[in-house]
Amino acid sequence: MGLLEIKGLTKTFGGLLAVNDLTLEIHKGEIFGLIGPNGAGKTTVFNLISGMLPCTGGKVSYDGHNITGLNMYQIARKGLVRTFQLPTLFNNFTVLKNMLMGMHLHAEVGLWRTLLDTSYTDSLESEILARADGILQEVGLADRKDELASNLPHGHRRILQVAISLGCEPGLLLLDEPMTGMNVREVEEMMGLIRKLRENRGISFVIVEHNIRAVMGLCGRIAVLNFGKKIAEGTPAEISQNEAVIQAYLGGSL
Repeated sequence: MGLLEIKGLTKTFGGLLAVNDLTLEIHKGEIFGLIGPNGAGKTTVFNLISGMLPCTGGKVSYDGHNITGLNMYQIARKGLVRTFQLPTLFNNFTVLKNMLMGMHLHAEVGLWRTLLDTSYTDSLESEILARADGILQEVGLADRKDELASNLPHGHRRILQVAISLGCEPGLLLLDEPMTGMNVREVEEMMGLIRKLRENRGISFVIVEHNIRAVMGLCGRIAVLNFGKKIAEGTPAEISQNEAVIQAYLGGSL
């Protein structure tokens, strides 16, 4: 049984078939790539898996549980967390405050216990702050925790978005174009961070990314979408030699 199982996933918008009968299985500890030309349906797949959009058909299971039809909050609580193409940060907050905002949204604190037991909430605040500091240290942003998010270089803004998602203690992270707009050094830094989180935390990853070189160097298996339909799945070597994939990319070489 896979950590994430997608069976017959389908999404229509009016007469448009955006995702067509997609079946995938992601294994625990895997870094899996999802690629395809612009408009292939990759982000729509993420929106369906994460509960941002309802499915027209099919089933999504995570860690043995059917999560089809659950909302984003419920799915994230189960350990399946996503990032977005554009960094969703509070630009006028510091790096640390961005971390704390994300972690407070995830913290389970009952209303009455919050109102009546101040010692408990004080203890919780200390715990959240310690965890936030630890995560920033882990991703290499500890020395920038007091800077405004708006002042971070593009690559560090992307890393901060990943750091915030770690506050939810994910078992599986869906990364939507995490390396878009990065220079070569920043791409290498992000790839190293993903490998580190897989090794140290046991997090599995599904990555949508247009940087084909990065996907080929990072992912053990890759699926390719075109017009919402899976046209290939395999190792990077298999994908790079697949004629249907090459044609989908307008005859260009991978």
